[in-house]
Order: sequence, then structure tokens, then C-alpha cells
Amino acid sequence: MRNGLLRLAIATVLTIALSVSAAKAQKKYDPGASDTEIKVGQTMPFSGPASAYASIGKTEAAYFRMINDQGGIKGRKINLIQYDDAYSPPKAVEQVRKLVESDEVLLTFQLVGTPSNAAVQKYLNAKKVPQLFAAASALRFTDPKNFPWTLGYDPNNFVEGRIYGQYILKEHQDAKIGVLYQNDDFGKDYLNGIKAGLGDKATKMIVAETAYEVTDPTVDSQVLRIKDAGADLFFIAATPKQAAQAIKRTAEIGWHPVQIVSLKATSVGSVLKPAGLENAKGLISTNYGKEALDPQWKDDPGVKRYLAFMEKYYPDGDKGSNFNAYAYGVAQLLTHVLQQCGDDLTRENVMKQAASLKDFIGDLALPGITINTSPTDYRLFKRLQMMRFNGEHWELFGPILEVAGPAG
Repeated sequence: MRNGLLRLAIATVLTIALSVSAAKAQKKYDPGASDTEIKVGQTMPFSGPASAYASIGKTEAAYFRMINDQGGIKGRKINLIQYDDAYSPPKAVEQVRKLVESDEVLLTFQLVGTPSNAAVQKYLNAKKVPQLFAAASALRFTDPKNFPWTLGYDPNNFVEGRIYGQYILKEHQDAKIGVLYQNDDFGKDYLNGIKAGLGDKATKMIVAETAYEVTDPTVDSQVLRIKDAGADLFFIAATPKQAAQAIKRTAEIGWHPVQIVSLKATSVGSVLKPAGLENAKGLISTNYGKEALDPQWKDDPGVKRYLAFMEKYYPDGDKGSNFNAYAYGVAQLLTHVLQQCGDDLTRENVMKQAASLKDFIGDLALPGITINTSPTDYRLFKRLQMMRFNGEHWELFGPILEVAGPAG
């Protein structure tokens, strides 16, 4: 009897030990992940020439506070570590090194801007640290062959520019085009994209292409040069500050071209209000997301969830800001990826899950817009829709445009 009880006790202990061992074996962690925490690193231009983007970081931090209040990711709290890089590449390099080597984050998330992302891309890929959903849209951020650890979030600038070129050929075939572009990969991809869209007519139709530096105090002189070149269609391939300046200056000098502005500079609150809503009337751009305060979405469940989130977790934030809606969408996507990782929170699995998204639909996605990725195609958004600003809000027009072909 005593021997039987002893054998039973030993068997029970072994069973428990094996169960605990099996449970531990199922969990895989790289630096930055544990049973209780997932460390996510981010640099953000909380100051400097692109500080209009700062609300993106504030909204994302608020979103992860909401997720943590809801229990986190399988009980793990998201620890978002944020540093200011002032939109300065050298500062971004310094801060990202700190995130990786001192804070030991699992991944970097939503670093903002082409210059900053480009400055740290080789370093992060060499370290095999995910540069996930980078807030940059140059071709180099959707290039899995050369940069397998970098996956950009924003629609590709080259493809967006190509769409504008094709639109111009259809609707403004006799246009004399002037292009204002940022003098880096961000702007050059737009310039090359619109030329690709115009095809063999690009040389004849583009009468001026003028660059600006991020550090330039204004773009007034560039706008004047484009006007003086005889342009009657103005493509503003710029970030928010310079786009607002260009729209405002165009009105001040009494110039009234057809105006197309990059998707990255379409925020009503951060770009069009500073430029003057009346000055922005008639602007053309593209989008993939809903305008949260547009009356057509007042009964939309996803928009209602976004507005409720803003009310509770970021009450001081502008509910109508494209930047805040953008941040909500990308934070929601990262949450989905981390949930898909399960208990395998290795950097390799984070990239695997991010590169195998299937028909993901965010709360604020326009009808017909889904996110799909593969190991050979890192582009998230392959569908866009044209829109026009009516002086109060953006109005969609035309069909969903499919851009599923080659990226560049």
C-alpha cells in the first residue's frame, strides 16, 4: 500500500514537471519579451521641423495603454519606449542604438520619416531587429530582398506618384506640371513615380521640378520658381510643414493651378488649417482610410470605436486629425501581429507574422481596402482611392485604384 502511494506520488510529480517543462518549451523569447512584457522601441519627432507628426507617437502610446488596460497581449503588457529624434538622422541613430543596446527592445516600431529610417536601416538589419511599420514610404522600406528586417507602413511613394501621373493623363492631358519635392528618397520617389505615370509625355508636360531641404525655413522661393515656369498644375510632394507653406503661398501670390498634394500631407488639422481651409479647397490626393469626422461615417462601427478610444485615452487629441487616425490604424495592426505571434515572441517570428498578413481590415480602412503581405511583397497598401478637399473635409471620388503590380 505504502509502495503504491509512493509510486503514485512520484508519477504525479513527474507529470507536473513534464507539463511545466512542456509549457516552457512552447514559449520562445528574444530580448525585449517575457511572460509579462513586450518592449517596443520608437523614435519620434516630438521637436524639430517635422514636429507636426508628434501626435502620431502620442496616439500610439495611448492605444497601447488601452490594450494594457484590456489585459495586454496574452497577459503581456506592451512597454512602448519613446525618444525624441527631432527628425534628425544623427539623433535617430543615437536613440535607436540606445533602444537596441541599452533598453533591449524586441522591435522598433513606427520610426517617423524617410531620413531617420534610412539612417538606421542598415544597422537594424545587421542586428536582425525588426524595423516594423516604419512611417516612411520610399522604395527601400519595402525591399525584402535587401532589407528583410524592414517593413514600411505607408503606401509606396513611387506607386502613389505613378497614380497621380496616370490621373493627370486622363483628366488634365494638356497640363504644364510643376513639382515641388523633398530632396531625399521621400521626394525623389514621388518625382520618379509621377514621371513613370506620365510615361513618354513626362519630359514635355513637366516644366519645373524644384527641390527643398528639410531644414529650409520656407519654400516660398521654390513656389515662385514653379509659377514663373508657367505651370498650371502643381504637385506638392512634401511633408506637412512644407506642404502647408506651399498651399498658403500659392494663394497669397494669386496663383490658381490644379493642386495635387502627397497623401502624407492631407491632415486637415495639421496641414490644411494652417494653410487656410479656403486656400486648400480643390486639393486632390489619395487615401486608404476613413475621415473620422466625415458625416458619411457617423454610424460606422470602426469609426465609433476610434472616437470612443480618443475620448477615453487621448481626450486632448484632435479626433479629426489624419495623423491620429493613422496612428490608431498602425497601432491596431501591430497589436494584431503580436497576437499572431502567440508565445513565440522572437524577432524572427515577429517578421514572419508581419510578412504573412491575410486580408487584415482595420477599423478605419475604406471599404475595399485590405492588407496583405508575403515574404516577397512587403507592401501593405496596394489599393488607394482618389479624393478632393471641399473646403471642410475630403470627398472620395472615382473607383478604388489597384496598384498590385511591381513596386517600382
